[in-house]
Amino acid sequence: MHPKAMFLYGTNKEDGSPNFALFTWLTLCWDGEYSVMCCIGEPKLTKDRILAEGIFSACMVSELMLPLADYLGSTSGQDPHKMDIPMNIARGKVLDVPVLTDSPLIYELEVSRRIQLADSSDIFICRIRNEQKSDSNDASPIISIGMEYFAAQPEFKGKWGQWKNLKEAQNG
Repeated sequence: MHPKAMFLYGTNKEDGSPNFALFTWLTLCWDGEYSVMCCIGEPKLTKDRILAEGIFSACMVSELMLPLADYLGSTSGQDPHKMDIPMNIARGKVLDVPVLTDSPLIYELEVSRRIQLADSSDIFICRIRNEQKSDSNDASPIISIGMEYFAAQPEFKGKWGQWKNLKEAQNG
């Protein structure tokens, strides 16, 4: 039941055409530099293409993108007509990966390490080679809890360290 942000991973098929699939197991980490750690279970086209090329994009899903994300996450990458729908796709600015321009946050990722787990799962530690953020204040990311979607309406609550003197204030 852990809340997770939704991301569409963009990879290049063998013929160079784009493929996108929906994933939630992504988080930031530090591996000598600002990095991303993601896990992909079971065999699938997206994982095959990441292993083949070592690069991919991770495009955060917004409320406006939810129908597209659900479709891409529910349709097999092996379906030859999966990508035959309208999408705003561009190429990465640093890496040759497909990106969805409607996404409020896009990472262009280069795999630096692969950790194989049981049952065909893999953890990928990835260097962030580019980060694109929307200028819009209405990012409206979608999160998943269990097998359901929820809107995460961000509202500014403060900055890190803002309450570092809380103990003194309470005792004062």
